[in-house]
Amino acid sequence: VLQVAVLSNTFAQKEPYFNEGQDTAENGHKWKLVKQLSDEFDEGKLDETKWMNTNPKYWIGRPPGIFKKDVVSLNDGKLMMTNYLLPETEIVNGKEFTHAGAQLTSINSAQVGQYFECSMKANKTFMSSTFWLISDPRKLEGCDKRVTELDIQESVGEISTDELWAQKFNKTMNSNTHSRNVNCDIPVGTIGGKASIKGKVYDDYHVFGAWWKSPTEILFFLDGNLVNTVKPVAEFSLPMYIKLVTETYNWNPVPEDGGMTGSMEDRTTYYDWVRTWQLK
Repeated sequence: VLQVAVLSNTFAQKEPYFNEGQDTAENGHKWKLVKQLSDEFDEGKLDETKWMNTNPKYWIGRPPGIFKKDVVSLNDGKLMMTNYLLPETEIVNGKEFTHAGAQLTSINSAQVGQYFECSMKANKTFMSSTFWLISDPRKLEGCDKRVTELDIQESVGEISTDELWAQKFNKTMNSNTHSRNVNCDIPVGTIGGKASIKGKVYDDYHVFGAWWKSPTEILFFLDGNLVNTVKPVAEFSLPMYIKLVTETYNWNPVPEDGGMTGSMEDRTTYYDWVRTWQLK
């Protein structure tokens, strides 16, 4: 009986999380769930047909944070990433790592026209809580062998830097589009936007969304409301992969106490669900 109930609730949502009047799709079009890029995290274990948990051949993390598989767990219909202090310092390629974070990457690629959203509650530490997409140059050729990155939300719980620009990083939706590592005469740069969140990012769950409407237009949504529209410096036309990551930023240093003195809950980023939609 329980299994039937779980199955009936899975993907019960019929359209993206929009407040009234905020769905900007043209009349006559309906949103259809892209199941291979969506996850309710109700199965009790990670769906490895949808997610790769760390990929050390490609990216092990930014020192001092290294990605570890055991940071990721599922419980009570939530994906949890619980950061921790390593029992001893690890040295990889001459670099020192002291903290464990997580990196999940979607197995399947996302495409122009799709809408991405997640319900997330940030951790309270100096490490990040994020939801973003990025191209994979290893799978591309010619002028397409470049990086486009769509950051829907990047935040930290504890701000350990004195930099003025970062002082609201745990009270805002911080979104960006990046173009870099180009081979041809393609513009490089970053354009993004911010939106204020009531309280801190770790106080409650928030729904962060982005509609990759076209190669030249991306719309960002916070809790069902359109908050920013961005034209990237270069066309966003390449397939990208969804990333759920907790990492260390070089601008937000490790606090003197190590930054991991809080409870398990304080150290955990929670994802209630990730959903991807396509117009039909």
